[in-house]
Amino acid sequence: MENSAPLIREHFKKTGTATIATCLFKKGLKNQYIQHVVPLKKMTEPMVGQAYTLRYIPAREDLNTIDVFKDPKHLQRVAVETCPKDHVLVIDSRANARAASAGSILANRLMIRGVAGMVTDGGFRDAAEIADLDFPSFHQRPSAPTNLTLHQAIAVNEPIGCGDVAVFPGDYIVGDNDGVMVIPQYLAREVAKECLLMEAYEAFVLEKVTSGSPVIGLYPLTDSRLKAAFEQWLKQNPI
Repeated sequence: MENSAPLIREHFKKTGTATIATCLFKKGLKNQYIQHVVPLKKMTEPMVGQAYTLRYIPAREDLNTIDVFKDPKHLQRVAVETCPKDHVLVIDSRANARAASAGSILANRLMIRGVAGMVTDGGFRDAAEIADLDFPSFHQRPSAPTNLTLHQAIAVNEPIGCGDVAVFPGDYIVGDNDGVMVIPQYLAREVAKECLLMEAYEAFVLEKVTSGSPVIGLYPLTDSRLKAAFEQWLKQNPI
């Protein structure tokens, strides 16, 4: 799987979260869409990468003074410095945006290190500055208070919940203007290939509908003549 990661990322760059959601639904996976997160700015291409995770628990005041950031082993900072290139940092903030999950300095550091993006089911501070970066980021809403107000970083690169979705390290994360999908790592190659074909078919359908064709028999494809037409279309428009 590791050797195929660049190809899987390339395939997912050519698809969208809606297509992925339908593909996973066909496989019985109905809860892979991270709830209540949006991109900080309009996306021009999908965010794609494997998950590297950070988990927060509720902060306790005696353990989360401002001085804890002086500790080089503070797990929020460790996550930023160890998240691998081309991965997505996914942060479990317990769907609580009353304090920030991270800010612009950490986002800048992740970007410089070649990380593919970051997602939290909480909020980011310095949201306008993060939005100006060439770095895909998804959250609930802006949040000014420091993470220490409510969040204690407790674990790095372990299974987490983010927006009511189980996220395991290595799962594929795809985000666009519709939100963020989580694709189990063992299914990623299969889903990526199927989604390319689904995207091609939808392009064919749009051509047909735009030219006046009805959707019955076309979407979904049940008309044998249209199936033959699509196969011919694929020869002229290879994936």
